[in-house]
Amino acid sequence: MFAIETDNLCKSYGKSRGISNVNLQISKGEVFGFIGPNGAGKSTTIRTLLNFIFPTSGSGKIMGFDCVKESKKIKQLIGYLPGEVNYYDDMKIIELFSYSANFYKKDCTKRINELIDIFQVDASKKISELSLGNKKKVGIIQALLHEPEVLIFDEPTSGLDPLMQKSFFEVLKDENKKGTTIFFSSHILSEVQEVCNKVAIIKEGKILKIEEISKLRSAQFKNITLKFQANEEAEFMLEGAKNLTQEGGCTNFLYNGDINNIINSLYGRKIQNLLIEEPSLEQIFMHYYEKEEN
Repeated sequence: MFAIETDNLCKSYGKSRGISNVNLQISKGEVFGFIGPNGAGKSTTIRTLLNFIFPTSGSGKIMGFDCVKESKKIKQLIGYLPGEVNYYDDMKIIELFSYSANFYKKDCTKRINELIDIFQVDASKKISELSLGNKKKVGIIQALLHEPEVLIFDEPTSGLDPLMQKSFFEVLKDENKKGTTIFFSSHILSEVQEVCNKVAIIKEGKILKIEEISKLRSAQFKNITLKFQANEEAEFMLEGAKNLTQEGGCTNFLYNGDINNIINSLYGRKIQNLLIEEPSLEQIFMHYYEKEEN
């Protein structure tokens, strides 16, 4: 049984695009990244999984429970942080936490106090007094306070300062060590790289690729930078080169192939510098987008 599973999950809004044939299999205890730009279908997928919106076709399961027929059971097992958090303005933070904790058959007091300390929240304040960043911290605590089996975060770090982002990632890693499954949606690739061990790339409602982070980064992709000597013609072409740019005697491209082909192609050329390095996840990400477009 998978922690999260979808089978050709679709959601359409008439003529507007939603998501199409989304297939995910997320194992228990996995930290799974869901990446794509704003509008790619990340939030729609999550909201459909949580039965906030009804699927047009296909199905989804969380911890073996059907997302439509058994959503009440699912909500006892998960912690969820939406992209935008909204609460009752006149409610104090501690009142909100107590109210939320009452939905679960356990005493959450100790965990609430731990999280208040970690995220440096003044629980006596009213929601109306909070900045965007503090509202996000409250939302994170609310998702975590009952120690759920599955955590689902939709763009969780927007509004958090760098130090608080660091604390947030440390909490996620601690939760995962306990066996918690984490589904992490983001358009910021460095965040996914920080905590996730597998990732799905989504564009215009369709999954382009599902891959382990380590494989995605190390699967023969290399970032090549060539600096030609001043009197050398800088123009350079090579089969297999992607995203090639040439400027000021420098040539840069992403390469997926035998590195000896590059060496052979440069034989006899006057090179000032040659840099071969691992590409960033963002470069690989853009490669898959462009590959799909072509």
